[in-house]
Amino acid sequence: MYVADSRGTPAPAVTPEQQAVAPGTSPGRRAALAPTVLAFGTVSLITDVSSEMVTAVLPLYLVAGLGLTPLGFGLLDGLYNGVSALVRLTGGHLGDRFGRHKALAGLGYGLSALCKPLLLLVHTLPAIGAVLALDRTGKGLRTAPRDALISLAAAPEERGRAFGVHRAMDTAGALIGPVLAFLILRAAADGYDAVFTVSACVAALGVLVLVLFVPGRRTRRPGATPAEPVSLKASLGLLGRRDLRRIGLCALLLGLCTVSDGFVFLLLQHATGLADRWFALLPLGTAGAFFLLALPLGRLADRIGRWRVFLGGHLALLLAYGLLLTGGTPHGVDAALPYAVLLLHGGFYAATDGVLMAAAAGAVPEEHRGGGLALVQTGQALARFAASLGFGAAWTVWGARPALAVAAVLLAGAAAVCARLRPVEAGPGAGAEAEEPAAGPASGA
Repeated sequence: MYVADSRGTPAPAVTPEQQAVAPGTSPGRRAALAPTVLAFGTVSLITDVSSEMVTAVLPLYLVAGLGLTPLGFGLLDGLYNGVSALVRLTGGHLGDRFGRHKALAGLGYGLSALCKPLLLLVHTLPAIGAVLALDRTGKGLRTAPRDALISLAAAPEERGRAFGVHRAMDTAGALIGPVLAFLILRAAADGYDAVFTVSACVAALGVLVLVLFVPGRRTRRPGATPAEPVSLKASLGLLGRRDLRRIGLCALLLGLCTVSDGFVFLLLQHATGLADRWFALLPLGTAGAFFLLALPLGRLADRIGRWRVFLGGHLALLLAYGLLLTGGTPHGVDAALPYAVLLLHGGFYAATDGVLMAAAAGAVPEEHRGGGLALVQTGQALARFAASLGFGAAWTVWGARPALAVAAVLLAGAAAVCARLRPVEAGPGAGAEAEEPAAGPASGA
């Protein structure tokens, strides 16, 4: 663990260990990742243990425990994933304007941590919706500043790898969270309340680690003049950049056709007849595949082009939908169906989550990095909010399989459109822009 210096002092000299060359790398090329990436990875690991404990039980808690209809769950799930879109631009812009990316990220993590114990007190749809909206507000504030710090700390040609490492560490927490939720549900008499209590304690630990260990400011390059404050008009004007506009449009189109995680797990339970007591383990399969594939696919994106890997991830998701629609056999459900669907679902996230941010970072100047990434994230989050509402309504009116069939057709069409809109800078070698790597507070990559 690297200890952060939040006062913006110059980065320490590179140690011999940081200069060591990993097997298979060229001489003189440092293999170590930036401490910012590793520190944020640790924070995300701990925080995801907390959040995924809740996510693992939330669909069952709402549908089976509180008796919500699929439309009601779609409303809450869309709120859970979409409200953050309303504040992501704020978090990204303020981080750029004041150079306080860590402070904004810390505020977001802290707000989400405060929401976990509130789930113990609410039992109605409006109250639960308000708590989830507040939690997603915290996520919206922290996401763009966090990703901006990661992209600024990594060399341009290594951004796919950096985001892959961060997402892998983040997903390690997502592996632990559902297991803890499963064990708590089996051991505790009042299982849901126990899950929410433990989740709150773990979330508080994540905030503490961020405060102590994440670097607070990026060191200005030698000889650089202080930059003018970033205006909101300039941040929104980033959409005038062709490649960023295309990346944002594609993220929005594909997000409109993406069935949310909660619905995927409910569909899988519906298709396999899985008992309720095993439901909390379904996110574990997705997280396991994400964890194993995030770094390899990040490296692959740096080599062959981030847009190819990004679209390939959506093809994996389309295949998962196809298996959910046709995976049964005349004698019952294919035993391999849950494993195949969860592997493809996790592969989808490994090929898209960090890879999209690595691609977008190459289309945005560093002084606007937080705001530029927030624009892409906002479009995607709003699209997924609309998708959750639409899929919940379609399931309620048509049933699960027809609703999924429509989603699959729309996803195939959106992927074909996005293949035509491929941004030029997202191709092979996109990571090696002409700009210098940003000199982070402790840049070791």
